[in-house]
Amino acid sequence: MRFSLRQIGVFVAVARHENVSRAAVELALSQSATSAALAELERLYDTQLFDRFGKTLRLNERGQALLPQAVELIERAGAIESLLEGRAGYGKLSLGATLTIGNYLATLIVADFLKRHPESTLQLQVHNTRTIIDQVARHELDLGLIEGTCRHPELIVEPWVADELVVFCAPDHPLAGKGRATLAELIGQPWIVREAGSGTRETLDQALRHHHAALPIRLELEHTEAIKRAVEFGLGVGCISRLALREAFRRGSLVAIETPELDLRRHFHFLWHRRKFQTAGMREFIALCRSMTAGVERSDQIVWPVIP
Repeated sequence: MRFSLRQIGVFVAVARHENVSRAAVELALSQSATSAALAELERLYDTQLFDRFGKTLRLNERGQALLPQAVELIERAGAIESLLEGRAGYGKLSLGATLTIGNYLATLIVADFLKRHPESTLQLQVHNTRTIIDQVARHELDLGLIEGTCRHPELIVEPWVADELVVFCAPDHPLAGKGRATLAELIGQPWIVREAGSGTRETLDQALRHHHAALPIRLELEHTEAIKRAVEFGLGVGCISRLALREAFRRGSLVAIETPELDLRRHFHFLWHRRKFQTAGMREFIALCRSMTAGVERSDQIVWPVIP
């Protein structure tokens, strides 16, 4: 074996950042040492792994084929080191979750995971669906938890639990007293919605596409809580997951509007790269997710754990 783990680690970091300087910062190496390690790896096998565009390095075909195996090698080496040093747990796990999942479910599961496995380290990033898919595809995340759909050919997608969006308004809104609305009535209202690229927006747009309808959008916001506040202030009607509105409906600060003409059902999903080694930590985290939702038909029926 002519290559070293250090060279493979440098290759993975440069692939992630597409830049030697940023990779050097991540690895706590000098820029010259990082460049030298990558150059030596390519020289040993008389090959190039990147296409160079100034300071930007992008994986070529051979580099793309190597990346998943290189990531797996680094992860397995880390697991061996932990075992030799007598450390328990599952090592480091990088997770990505979309906003609804991240705000209302993932943090609870992360807390449970770390309570069971205190020697493990978890990193949780919360972004919209498009960003999580891109990060998993680039091997920046071990596991993604998303709302809506994913059609990326390099990713494995497994369903988790059913979810449903619901249209809602402030208690003093004209539609609040009716409790339901036709599509024609909805089109006559100003709307507060999630941004393009989010799973929530995708589900809403798809439901409207079947009716060849478009909504008068007043505001696009990236955060669920911001949408709830804007609707409470009377700026329009919104549409997000029932899970995110459960407490607001219970308090009466927001009111659900049933929309029989719109199919707002969807699923939460797990996703990971098809060429990625599925670690024991990933399997354990997925098992805890499924345990939380066992026996429920929809995400808003999940029973929250009691926090003393």
